[in-house]
Amino acid sequence: MNRILVFMSTLILMSACQKKTTTHQPYKWPEVKAPVCEKKPKELIAHGDTRMDNYYWLSDYFKKGPDSSKVVEYLKAENAYLDTMMNGIKPFRENLYNEMKARIKEKDETVPWSKNGYFYYTRMEEGKEYYLFCRRKGSMSGSEEVLLDVNKMAEGHNYFSAAGFDISPDNKLLAYGIDTVSRRQYTLYVKNLETGTISREIATGTNGNPVWAGDNKTIFYVKNHPVTLLTEKIIRHTTGSPESSDKIVYTEKDPSNYINVWRSKSDKYIFITSAATLSSEVRFLEASNPNAKFRLFQPRIKNVLYDVEQLNDKFIIRTNLDALNFRLMETDISKTERENWKEIIPHRADVLIEGTEPFKNYLVVTERKNGLKQFRIRDLKTNKDSYLPFEEPAYQASVGENPDYSTDVLRYNYASLTTPSSVYDFNMLTGDKKLMKQQEVLGGFKTEDYVTERLYTTAKDGTRIPISLVYKKGFEKNGKAPLLLYGYGSYGYSMDASFSSARLSLLNRGFVYAIGHIRGGEEMGRYWYENGKLMHKMNTFTDFISCAEFLIQEKYTTPAHTYAMGGSAGGLLMGAITNLKPELWHGLIAQVPFVDVLTTMSDPSIPLTTNEYDEWGNPADKDAYLYMKSYSPYDNVEKKAYPNILVMTGLHDSQVQYFEPAKWVAKLREYKTDQNLILLHTDMAVGHGGASGRFKYLKDVALTYSFMFALEGITE
Repeated sequence: MNRILVFMSTLILMSACQKKTTTHQPYKWPEVKAPVCEKKPKELIAHGDTRMDNYYWLSDYFKKGPDSSKVVEYLKAENAYLDTMMNGIKPFRENLYNEMKARIKEKDETVPWSKNGYFYYTRMEEGKEYYLFCRRKGSMSGSEEVLLDVNKMAEGHNYFSAAGFDISPDNKLLAYGIDTVSRRQYTLYVKNLETGTISREIATGTNGNPVWAGDNKTIFYVKNHPVTLLTEKIIRHTTGSPESSDKIVYTEKDPSNYINVWRSKSDKYIFITSAATLSSEVRFLEASNPNAKFRLFQPRIKNVLYDVEQLNDKFIIRTNLDALNFRLMETDISKTERENWKEIIPHRADVLIEGTEPFKNYLVVTERKNGLKQFRIRDLKTNKDSYLPFEEPAYQASVGENPDYSTDVLRYNYASLTTPSSVYDFNMLTGDKKLMKQQEVLGGFKTEDYVTERLYTTAKDGTRIPISLVYKKGFEKNGKAPLLLYGYGSYGYSMDASFSSARLSLLNRGFVYAIGHIRGGEEMGRYWYENGKLMHKMNTFTDFISCAEFLIQEKYTTPAHTYAMGGSAGGLLMGAITNLKPELWHGLIAQVPFVDVLTTMSDPSIPLTTNEYDEWGNPADKDAYLYMKSYSPYDNVEKKAYPNILVMTGLHDSQVQYFEPAKWVAKLREYKTDQNLILLHTDMAVGHGGASGRFKYLKDVALTYSFMFALEGITE
């Protein structure tokens, strides 16, 4: 995984309830001195350029282990300072948490999906943080079988993640992964569903996604590198045997590639995918013959990406070969080499092909046009295409759980800034659409009480940048309202307009919430990404600034009430815009921020570094080094006024190590010339994705909201 927020829990961060009377008396921050981080100068030299890093020593916990007590002491001192500064609004913060929690239906379950004679679903019980993974045989009227009670499994752990559930073809065994540290290093187990027996761990240090072969005894899994945490090997395991007897079936030698193993929807093939930002490669074998050698589909080609799905007697290939926005090809299963590929959907300059979902009689293609997703449905009998319509100006849509290869029903997910998360079943034969479930928002929420808009601003170079926003009905564009602008802009990850019941707590207290669909994502196609990475990365930051300036110009807010939020690579965005335009923001929230770009990308021992050379550049190249140095937030802190800033991190973060935000805060405090507030919160028990569980993450949401509310003088 890259520095994507996986922190998608960061984005879910927004909230509210019934109308409240708000007070706008400025919150009086206590006159308490902030911690002063000790300086230990370290010279960093490259290409004849010398950088002095006074806070490099804060990486000691990562590099030397838990004995580095001085690091932990400093982080705890920062946490204590934050608690003291926000002590006066502690009751309000707790009220926010309870308000947001009260909107969540505690006793709930997911829409079941069918596979191999069983219906599977997860069920949530009242007051519980986690869930039960269940199934019923034949239909939902059958007796319930609880496969895993994650609530019981999580007892005694500050953090708990169960993932990668895969059922053997004979329905008798469940393979899954467990992470109790939050560094995304999973231990694999197998449960016998007939006896209830759970095997001793079958492998450690995996990506948590085991895959059964067709013989009910062979499992393939990904083994991570113990230091860099990069996916490194594909392993074949036989149930009942120790990990020491497992066989390596593939080793990735290029540290810039991620690898994964997965099974085709028809269950006929096992695939190994190796992919970097710019090139990829696929191998496969028949699931019924797991001891055979994996066959290379097509050798990797420089600057060419491709992925593969099986569709009946063909392989479907999505590739950017001579097609920036990708095109679809097909080939016979016995003839996979590139010269045998035949085009079935051509490249289009205004449409990005994002993925495919195969069915026996249909092929569903996820496309993106004008920044919005659309589903193209091809009837394989008639070869005719149709599109599933969406009406709202901005929304989020995705293909859902569709494990049944032979069905004519497409399950998909839909939400918008005003429409709660919904699950639909669409009959591709009849055209009938059925709402299977919509997230129930307690507390009197009504969609019609809120307004969503899709706007466009113009970037420095003339490019039109989309903005999605939402506010409570009755909002007046007079420049007096507070506004929170969210952004990401990296890895080609598109930030769609999704729903959050937590966000209602902002909207009901007068905030406008906006998303800047800036370059670095893929909202407007692959070129949108290409023009927001490597030597074009500055576009990401200036696009976001243009979004804020436009919203101010159009009187949605003013700089005195403008806030920005981003996490992980979006935290890099926060750091960059703070240096470039500090006067534009009243406050910033930087969550697990990637702010020490140059130092991290110069250290291949840090997890993810080598994998991301194609995203940021390799500092071994002088031009790349100098360009990264020009925007790296930590390297560009200057003696000037900065806005109020809340920084959040996790001690066990495997994506952006805790010391990056800690160093950044220390340097900002050293250099800033203003009296504004800088707070650092380190969760000593979690990593990149924040707290686990259904409700714990709301504590972090309450912290971020109360920080902004306090700056606005809103304390109830």
